[in-house]
Amino acid sequence: MSVQMVARRYASALADVVLEKGEAAPVQQELAAWEELIRLNPNLQEVFRNPTVALDQKRAVLNKLIERARPRQTTANFLKLLLQNQRLTELGDINRKFIEILDERAGMIAATVTTARTVPKSSQQQLQATLTSLTSRKVRLNFEIDADLIGGLVTRIGSTVYDGSVRNHLQRIKEKMAG
Repeated sequence: MSVQMVARRYASALADVVLEKGEAAPVQQELAAWEELIRLNPNLQEVFRNPTVALDQKRAVLNKLIERARPRQTTANFLKLLLQNQRLTELGDINRKFIEILDERAGMIAATVTTARTVPKSSQQQLQATLTSLTSRKVRLNFEIDADLIGGLVTRIGSTVYDGSVRNHLQRIKEKMAG
């Protein structure tokens, strides 16, 4: 079974639980923090990834971290389940699917907007209104910066890309001139 399928199953089950309890946003934030903690700590990655480390030792490490961080019970139980099923190292993929599933259930889509520099709040709001009108759905914007774009922006919604960057326009002109 692919990692994406596994991630979707765990994320979907977690979404069912958190939506029933009304804990979607806080659990999402806590899992993002746990993902970052594990990602930024090579020693933790090694402990949770290494098959020669006994499950009881891994459980002791996780329980100590949970004791210190004091996440919601739902988050703690989910982390323990992932550890038990040897899926804790896939937390990043599961988190991404979890956010995607929560968005789907809320009738929202995610859009990634890449620009050459920071976009002012007023322009962000205007862009969000335009994309909401274009897609007929609520849109959650994620902004990224790529100085190579020179100017303009690139918007990705699912597999659809709207490229209005200066780099893209220059590339088109170059191709026309080349024949």
